[in-house]
Amino acid sequence: MPQTDLLTSSYSRGRTDVPLIEQTIGDFFADMAARQPQRDALVSRHQGLRYTYAQLHDATRQLASALLGLGLEKGDRVGIWSHNNAEWVLMQLATAQVGLILVNINPAYRTSEVEYALNKVGCKALVTMPRFKTSDYLGMLRELAPELAGCAPGQLQARRLPALRNVVWIDVQGQGEEQSGMLRFSQLMTQGSSADARIDAIAATLRNTDPINIQFTSGTTGFPKGATLTHRNILNNGFFIGECMRLTPEDRLCIPVPLYHCFGMVLGNLACFTHGSAIVYPNDGFDPVTVLETVQAEKCTGLHGVPTMFIAELDHPRFAEFDLSTLRTGIMAGSPCPIEVMKRVMRDMHLSEITIAYGMTETSPVSCQSEADTPLERRVSTVGRVQPHLEVKIVDPATGETVAPGVSGELCTRGYSVMHGYWDDEARTREAIDTDRWMHTGDLATLDDQGYVNIVGRIKDMVIRGGENIYPREIEEFLYRHPKVQDVQMVGVPDVRYGEELCAWIIVKPGQELGEDEVRDFCKGQIAHYKVPRYIRFVQSFPMTVTGKIQKFKIRDEMIELLDLRVVETA
Repeated sequence: MPQTDLLTSSYSRGRTDVPLIEQTIGDFFADMAARQPQRDALVSRHQGLRYTYAQLHDATRQLASALLGLGLEKGDRVGIWSHNNAEWVLMQLATAQVGLILVNINPAYRTSEVEYALNKVGCKALVTMPRFKTSDYLGMLRELAPELAGCAPGQLQARRLPALRNVVWIDVQGQGEEQSGMLRFSQLMTQGSSADARIDAIAATLRNTDPINIQFTSGTTGFPKGATLTHRNILNNGFFIGECMRLTPEDRLCIPVPLYHCFGMVLGNLACFTHGSAIVYPNDGFDPVTVLETVQAEKCTGLHGVPTMFIAELDHPRFAEFDLSTLRTGIMAGSPCPIEVMKRVMRDMHLSEITIAYGMTETSPVSCQSEADTPLERRVSTVGRVQPHLEVKIVDPATGETVAPGVSGELCTRGYSVMHGYWDDEARTREAIDTDRWMHTGDLATLDDQGYVNIVGRIKDMVIRGGENIYPREIEEFLYRHPKVQDVQMVGVPDVRYGEELCAWIIVKPGQELGEDEVRDFCKGQIAHYKVPRYIRFVQSFPMTVTGKIQKFKIRDEMIELLDLRVVETA
């Protein structure tokens, strides 16, 4: 932990008594498999698949051999476009084993977005699900590359995807038709051998500072940026995340969050692998009942999720049917964690040691995290302290000067976790990382004199009403206390008189009724008048990304359109 002396400025440095891991992911995983070959490594419930550490290591080497057989070489980019399954984690480990760079493709991407991502980083191969719900991934690929229909596997030359040579589709029950120009994943596996001498020869040439993963940031404007991460970045981050959770080889972590996102692949997979714990996937996509059933059936000791996932589980009509008594730890992250939800999770789901984690894709991702023994008051009101071997500071966005403890400013972080850079985008890399290697997060935060960080909002989300700075999260936390409010999001909308006005979108608890006047009456005398939302709208859901992040810009855009319509109607 950071120094225990009271801080005199908003700067804190993590402890350094536990050394960083300096191995590559492949070497580290091989050592773990050798230490505990018969322990469970992976359970994919929806696929009916189970792997011990020895079995997963063997399968990883077999896949690595098969990927080399496609003509791929160290440094080549390989895309994975899929929801959660065993093939995903096999790709994560196999690519790292032989120095291929795994490119995480968001399963929500459509034709133009996947075209951009594949071409931006020059993917030579792509592994994909055939389809999922309304997403026809192979159909989109055939639209982008009609040349697939007339080529042999591995011989693709597509005008719109000039770098792509191989497409591999993951075997899914009921989706077994053969695909021209493509390989089944199961076919690919048979083409490799775990004894392939090339694997160890290539592994010997790898450095832990080599790029190994590209994750596209979910920016709200412009094209996504490819945050490029190294073995050292994500392996160490996974380890220290697991340390905060007190993971051991006895633990079994239920991971319903997406693997394409750092939450699933680092806070989930790598936190487990660095501690010899078991990974448990409840399903390919999130379903609250499947999560509850899996925790009970697999006797999971840990559970990850974004706040909306935990809310869906807690409020499900069948919640009381399931035995969750084996749970003790996990992580709630991805978006601000409502205090009242955190308290319910600890009380009703037995997650007494659940932690809060904060970070961003560009920092591997976690910079701050609470620990199992963090006092309850701190655990529910902050994102904990800075992680080991990292530094954080809070600066005045206008001057760049470090502010005093308790004063709001931009959170910056520095250390091993800061990304290699944005792929093929030096200009935007320099915008994010300054000359002293500080990553500027764009998040508004405070740091108290004991080193605890509290995220108060995004610089872009801050609402300025008549000269008053308003942090939406503060009002969201207040409205969560209302007994009829299940979830709430605040945004600012343009206003001629004040510049901006507050708007609240509220999801009411099942079976309850709530009106605008009741919400405003709840606020009166409790928060400043300018913090009471002028506009209140009751909704069934919020627009969000696949990872559960609320897309506030969409809420804002929709309200602007609605307000304009109101003006027309009253004119």
